[in-house]
Amino acid sequence: MNRNILNNDIQEFINNNLKNDITSILLKGTSFPNVDTKEIIEQIEAKKRCGKKLPVWFNTKNIYYPNKLNIEQTSSELTAQYKAGLISGGSIVDLTGGFGVDCYFFSERFKIVEHCEINHSLSTIVSYNYKQLGIENIKTHCIDGFKFLKNTSKTYDWVYIDPSRRHDVKGKVFFLNDCLPNVPKNLDILFQRSKKILIKTSPLLDLSAGISELKHVKTIHVVAVNNEVKELLWVLEQGIIDDISVETINLKKENNTVFKFSLNKEKTLSSNYSKPLNYLYEPNSAILKAGGFHSIASQLNVFKLHKHSHLYTSDDNISFPGRGFKIEEVLNYNKKEVKKLDLQKANITTRNFPETVEQLRKKLKIKDGGNCFLFFTTDMDNNKIILVTSKL
Repeated sequence: MNRNILNNDIQEFINNNLKNDITSILLKGTSFPNVDTKEIIEQIEAKKRCGKKLPVWFNTKNIYYPNKLNIEQTSSELTAQYKAGLISGGSIVDLTGGFGVDCYFFSERFKIVEHCEINHSLSTIVSYNYKQLGIENIKTHCIDGFKFLKNTSKTYDWVYIDPSRRHDVKGKVFFLNDCLPNVPKNLDILFQRSKKILIKTSPLLDLSAGISELKHVKTIHVVAVNNEVKELLWVLEQGIIDDISVETINLKKENNTVFKFSLNKEKTLSSNYSKPLNYLYEPNSAILKAGGFHSIASQLNVFKLHKHSHLYTSDDNISFPGRGFKIEEVLNYNKKEVKKLDLQKANITTRNFPETVEQLRKKLKIKDGGNCFLFFTTDMDNNKIILVTSKL
């Protein structure tokens, strides 16, 4: 950490160049003593990424930024706030602290927060930034999180861990056993220090694979932001062997959409099927990731179009956790019917259909956009159909 970067003139230069071309700055160079141009560019690039993702940091004076990769890998404020809202207590230890965003929001819910980060440079930066942010109840430790747990006799209300999806040998990985640190292998150590554990994993992790690797899973949270799944959160509680609850949330500016279901109950349910009725519904990305497709049909009293389509229909317009459409026309997928479309522009979605959106656009010569929404799918009788719809 080069503290010369915090000099007023350099900070002013960084703020004045947030919207300027990085290449031109690199070519021109800078003449600040004790600070290399590349160091300044690193600060500019990292801070730019925080504008929307981390507004608290972005709007606080004299924040020191790590490299942009650390910023890319950290939780956003939006997801960190959601995460912190799930838990509270007297103490929590974060074993993979990183840039410290999660700990910042944990500090609003816990009296004592411990932040472990093995990277000395990053740990130093985080400790400094907490002072700038006025946080006094977070203690930083430059140490491997598991080593910290083994060396301490303390117990905590919660342990939090966000294992890295990048393995030194295997590269990018998708199973918990391949992540670093290996959480399933070390669960016993975690439970020695706390009865409650919160784990953040990649949205690419298969839920059934995660359940098979972990023990005592109480709740799984599937978190999306503006219909893009960002992370999976696993709440583990020692002694829990009952049904697992799945909670999905799509975080949006206007209002958040929540849908919950029981994994055990989902296995016992079956859906009712129907040909397209008056309205069509497409679940949001968090639900599509989590499953619970029979639970949606049961809870909301809607019909599925097909076992594998994950599209729903109803006679009456209802509030649905996803996109809703008015069905204007239903066409069979054949040359004669396709000609009836006569569209220059349309929004195309495929569900349980043999051709891709790209193939259909090329074949039908339809550009993206407009107010018409076409769904290419399969109905309950295994017929390939086109649903011509307008968005509600």
